[in-house]
Amino acid sequence: MKDMLKQAFEAAVAAADPDVVLERYLPNDRQAKVTVIGAGKSAAKMAAAFERAWQGPVQGLVMTRYGHKVPTRFIEVVEASHPVPDDAGLQAAQRILDMVSELGEDDLVVVLISGGGSALLSLPAKGVSIAQKQAVNKALLHSGATIDQMNCVRKHLSAIKGGRLAKACFPAQLLSLAISDVPGDDPSVIASGPTVGDVTTCTDAREILDRYGINGYDDLLVESVKPDDPCFARSTYKLIATPQRSLQAACDFLANKGIASLILSDRIEGEAREIAKMHGAIAQQIVTYGQPVSAPCVLLSGGETTVSIRNPEGAGGPNAEFLLSLLDHMDGIEMVYALAADTDGIDGSEDNAGAWIDPTSRQRAKDKGLKIRDYLDSNQSYRFFFEMGDLFAPGPTLTNVNDFRAIYIE
Repeated sequence: MKDMLKQAFEAAVAAADPDVVLERYLPNDRQAKVTVIGAGKSAAKMAAAFERAWQGPVQGLVMTRYGHKVPTRFIEVVEASHPVPDDAGLQAAQRILDMVSELGEDDLVVVLISGGGSALLSLPAKGVSIAQKQAVNKALLHSGATIDQMNCVRKHLSAIKGGRLAKACFPAQLLSLAISDVPGDDPSVIASGPTVGDVTTCTDAREILDRYGINGYDDLLVESVKPDDPCFARSTYKLIATPQRSLQAACDFLANKGIASLILSDRIEGEAREIAKMHGAIAQQIVTYGQPVSAPCVLLSGGETTVSIRNPEGAGGPNAEFLLSLLDHMDGIEMVYALAADTDGIDGSEDNAGAWIDPTSRQRAKDKGLKIRDYLDSNQSYRFFFEMGDLFAPGPTLTNVNDFRAIYIE
């Protein structure tokens, strides 16, 4: 059953693989000279796929996370830090702006956008230092803020996000190809919307900072580019992969194996440990009453859970914490296998995508002297599953459609 859930994860990732999906979203005429720019964990692989499909002259620069580079022929790939930006990201973002700022209306720009682009496109607004951008990113990551909230703040501290990249490209023709890593697939949230208009305001960003007690940035916020700006008149935006399409691919794979599955949602947000309680309650309903489906079955869900850091020395991302909390609330439900993993292959800042639990997990933890609640309360999910030998570490997938959760109930 673990192998079956692993294959379902792989089916979900394959549905968001640029090698599989990107070409179908390109225009029929592929002879024009094109400038390709972009940022995200999938940016290098998207660039390589674009080069193979395009027939005309290609130039450009994309940014990706360290360790996510793949060979390209014409498009330069720069690696930078994620999730906290660094100077490499700042310099590359400035080079991208410089590259497109002199283009005219006869030029074509293709922007490749994927999850992680917001941290990578780390060019601060005027008066904001890179150290301040790093500090606010760290504070937001530790606060438990949602991705929408984090990216709202980022847009109002940026010289390139929140529609500003589109404004720099104008009057060139602009085509954005995006892989969604955000609940709801809002283009203005994906990578903080560098090529689309933004309806949020400095007031919205200020309220988010106040809510999480992050001080010292109110006077640095700058307004984003709004949807009615003329710079979007020659701009087209296409989603080439989404969480729902990947969950459906996993569902279809399981169906072909004769296993019933139920997609709960592609946009679940909230504290990982609390979301786990909800999933556990649904599992209990299935076991006890056969509702909303009968066992055996697989529950599938996506979205982006968060972790409020209680222990600064903790180790483990939201997917591992989700599973640790699920394990804590599965007392009395024995025949359950579960995999929770980030589709980019990296859960938080560790080297794993997520972890496993199975019907033996609670007893094995007890035999090893591992107290589930102690590890959960101290944000030590990575260390718990490391001790258990149950980390799931496929390595970077070079795409990103958010969290993937699969729970098999026998």
